[in-house]
Amino acid sequence: MLRVALPNKGALSDIASTMFKEAGYLQRRDSRELVMVDEDNNVEFFYLRPRDIAVYVGRGILDVGITGRDLYLDADVDDDVEELIPLGIGKSAFRFAAPVGAYTEASQLNGKRIATSYDVLLRHYLEKSGIQASVVRLDGAVESSVRLGVADAIADVVETGNTIKAAGMEIFGETLLASEAVLIGRIGHQPAGLDVLTRRLSGVLVARQYVMLDYDVRRDLVEQACALTPGLESPTVSDLANSEWCAVRAMVKKSQTNNIMDELYDVGARAILVSQIHACRI
Repeated sequence: MLRVALPNKGALSDIASTMFKEAGYLQRRDSRELVMVDEDNNVEFFYLRPRDIAVYVGRGILDVGITGRDLYLDADVDDDVEELIPLGIGKSAFRFAAPVGAYTEASQLNGKRIATSYDVLLRHYLEKSGIQASVVRLDGAVESSVRLGVADAIADVVETGNTIKAAGMEIFGETLLASEAVLIGRIGHQPAGLDVLTRRLSGVLVARQYVMLDYDVRRDLVEQACALTPGLESPTVSDLANSEWCAVRAMVKKSQTNNIMDELYDVGARAILVSQIHACRI
């Protein structure tokens, strides 16, 4: 039975649970449940702290898990764990921040104190960048560390930046790490059921990014219309009862749907319809 770790609470938990439901797996109904078995799919789910998931996977206790890229790399298990699929959701960035006007670039942190909850990530960056600074490890609320005199700057994961601004600070310097939710697994480990799981999750990601577009177009305009809707491999073109017209079906990027519909209409396409894709296999 495939053993899968998912976040037990927070925004990442909701994201992961929704994805697995869309992929056809059972999920817990009560947030207090820590273990759930999906017998039909032969998968056992364990709900853990996101920060701990990479450790369990790295030690071979669990097969795969979903966590943030920042948490996985900060667990310092990248010799044993690899990123299998970037999920494109829960995006954030690991950045420096300090009181407004204090610094403009990371090199100015030489000899300074930097507070963070991601000390492994920060130490790797400082070493790679040749910056000599003291790392102050905190478990949370690092925004208060400068005001309380514990640090001169902070390094933290930022989504909107509103918390940073509310603390009277600003983000500066380059992005240390671009993070998002990722599926991780042990290097070289291919347990039964993993290929099905990754294929299903990949299908969910594609279904979220694309829609199905159907339209009718005169036969002499098919080539011109299909140039706007090439699909993934090729659009489906079918004959209609009226021999002068064809029906075309193709997948298009959801973000481009309305622009493509306008362009198709200008070309001469009619009866242009958009359908949601709930699941797919590519």
